[in-house]
Amino acid sequence: MAIDCLDQYIRDHIDSESDFLHSLWRDTQLRLSYGQMASGHIQGRLLKMLTCMIRPRIAVELGTFSGYSALCIAEGLEEGAVLHTFEKYDEQEDFTRPWFEKSPYADKIRFHVGDALTMIPEMGLSDIDMAFVDADKRHYTEYYEMLLPRMRRGGFILADNTLWYGHVVEENTRKSDLQTRGIKAFNDMLARDKRVEKVIVPVRDGLTLIRVKE
Repeated sequence: MAIDCLDQYIRDHIDSESDFLHSLWRDTQLRLSYGQMASGHIQGRLLKMLTCMIRPRIAVELGTFSGYSALCIAEGLEEGAVLHTFEKYDEQEDFTRPWFEKSPYADKIRFHVGDALTMIPEMGLSDIDMAFVDADKRHYTEYYEMLLPRMRRGGFILADNTLWYGHVVEENTRKSDLQTRGIKAFNDMLARDKRVEKVIVPVRDGLTLIRVKE
């Protein structure tokens, strides 16, 4: 109850989400399985704020889902900047692409359907200023190692769900629980990585902010 009250208190004391984003959120919950995966109001405003602070010219997102987080990032982009967002599962395209096309930020978003692990190297994307990782938790370490050499020095990687419903502090993880094992392995690897600075922000399900050292 206290957590729910605090959550509502935060919503009441931050910028509201736009009517467009609220409509997308509702449609996501009504039409898609696992609608809770969408970033939502609080994290969406944080993503927009971080984008404004980082001021990326090239941003990427791994894991588009319904497009809520992509639109929040695009909202924070300056004129001439672009977001490349990648969704692995092609069945998601019919839902998400129309929302992008009718959004106020359609000209800032490049929507790619396919595996970012292969597509980003094939596209030759480099000098990435900001990356938001919210895809298959089993492959977070692979995403990170693929992205890191393509980031500009001083750029930021934002990794979502790094507290993973609290499962990261459980001592014994089932061998079949590959999502939790992936997140724990990523967190442990990142804690030892001297190439970057990092901090976990305990918002929603954990958001790790990673800065590539100069």
